[in-house]
Amino acid sequence: MNHVFNSAQALLAAEGTDLGHSEWLTISQPRIDLFAEATGDHQWIHVDPQRAAQGPFGACIAHGYLTQSLVNLFLPQLLTIDNLAMGVNYGSDRVRFPAPVRVGARVRGHGQILRAEQLADSVQLVVRVSVEIEGESRPGCVIDTISRYTFNPVTE
Repeated sequence: MNHVFNSAQALLAAEGTDLGHSEWLTISQPRIDLFAEATGDHQWIHVDPQRAAQGPFGACIAHGYLTQSLVNLFLPQLLTIDNLAMGVNYGSDRVRFPAPVRVGARVRGHGQILRAEQLADSVQLVVRVSVEIEGESRPGCVIDTISRYTFNPVTE
């Protein structure tokens, strides 16, 4: 379910809202390999299926930062901010990687608005996104994202 917000007031009132879940995404070896190429992180637990099969996870695993970066894919599936003059990614607080994401696993994002705060002409929004792994009790990543949104004036 995608939640739509079109004003500072609506966003401020949404503090505590459970945003639900994104679509499932299968983590493929080609995706992991592309991330390794982009970042230069070619550690065998990510890119060597034969060696990783004998390693501690029994298969290749996604990079933690790959799992974290998927939040950028999941957030627009959870919420839409309309009537924006500008929106910026301000950063994040508390990033954790509680469980490995094995190649072939399906993941999705679950979001909750933790805080919404008025800052001058903007709203600072903190959304906790948990990257859930299908069939696992622990998520692959939990991150508190921080964004700032400046809205156009609401016209009636």
